[in-house]
Amino acid sequence: MSHNAANEIQDLQFFGEYGGVNPSITDSSTFTFMSARSMEELFEIEREGCYLYSRHTNPMNAYLGHALAKLEGTEAAHVSASGMGSISTVIMQICQSGDEIISARTIYGGTYAFFKNFLPKFNIKVKFVDITDFEAVKSNLKENTKMIYCEGISNPLLEISDLEALGKISKENDLKLVVDNTFSPLVLRPAKHGADVVIHSLTKFINGTSDTVGGVVCGTKEFVGSMIDVNSGAAMLLGPVMDGLRSASILKNIHTLHLRMKQHALNAMFLAERLEQAGVRVVYPGLKSHKDHELITKLHEPEYGYSGLLTIDAGNHERANTLMELMQEENIGYLAVSLGFYKSLFSSPGSSTSSEISDEEKATMGLSEGLIRMSVGLDEDISRTWKRLKKCLSAVGMA
Repeated sequence: MSHNAANEIQDLQFFGEYGGVNPSITDSSTFTFMSARSMEELFEIEREGCYLYSRHTNPMNAYLGHALAKLEGTEAAHVSASGMGSISTVIMQICQSGDEIISARTIYGGTYAFFKNFLPKFNIKVKFVDITDFEAVKSNLKENTKMIYCEGISNPLLEISDLEALGKISKENDLKLVVDNTFSPLVLRPAKHGADVVIHSLTKFINGTSDTVGGVVCGTKEFVGSMIDVNSGAAMLLGPVMDGLRSASILKNIHTLHLRMKQHALNAMFLAERLEQAGVRVVYPGLKSHKDHELITKLHEPEYGYSGLLTIDAGNHERANTLMELMQEENIGYLAVSLGFYKSLFSSPGSSTSSEISDEEKATMGLSEGLIRMSVGLDEDISRTWKRLKKCLSAVGMA
């Protein structure tokens, strides 16, 4: 199935205006109509190939959205200026004042902050649960519950959501299952397993060059269309529009995604196995020691491995910082947030991407102060990388 997705993306043909192999970038915020009636009609009914205003959509965004819908196996997709732009518009489209959301407790810190600190302003309540505890999920369901929200592979603990089980619960209770699949494009295809809406931060693996911020919402034509409705669409009215030049950049990069994801996964597996053999506390979904290894093996697309992220527990915050600084000095990668770059990126989530989560809640979910999240790069000689990493580990007494 995923191989077909990669092929479908490769088969997409968006010819440029003058026959260019890349589609022409329409550097316009608004578009001309040949008749006043055509403009009036477009305000009421969306027509393929007709464009109103770039906050609604534009040709380049439409091309990218089409490719991303192919990637996730959905009917449609809509791109936005950031991953958080996509997350927030999905929530505001589905939920109203008085509604509730059941969310996984281990999610990206920005999403957590949006759920915990921002949504209460709109009288939308979020209940954070252990998403692997289906009884806990069911016991928190109410008449005003509108969605279950989770991440395919969670940030930063790399827990795996049982998409099929959650999809079944959602369908039985007329809920939307919304899945952030940022950590696992091609590796997991949530719509195949029951997700109604799939979100990505395009900033990460999909773009792959750490030069663009973007997001996407993938779903049915009806849902995506509702988001850009001129009268009530959250994406249209809140306005997190992606610039067409950025869409063009991401569309070029998406054609190498299948190659990059395979290499990220191969390199991550290589390092994870050697870290485990060296006695380092490492978590990687591809290891048999991972608590959800059997689950992700059932769900994932084998040719793309288990994604390119692993975690190392250095024991305490000071040692984690020292280790990351040494790793940067040894040119293993960069001490930086984000992921999916050609170079390895590493950070301590407790003090960076998950810093919004309280210490008490971090302890409950098992997020230690010594945890290092590592996005493994595209190194050609990963054995050389391991030698450098082992040197750093030895320097801090970990190997």
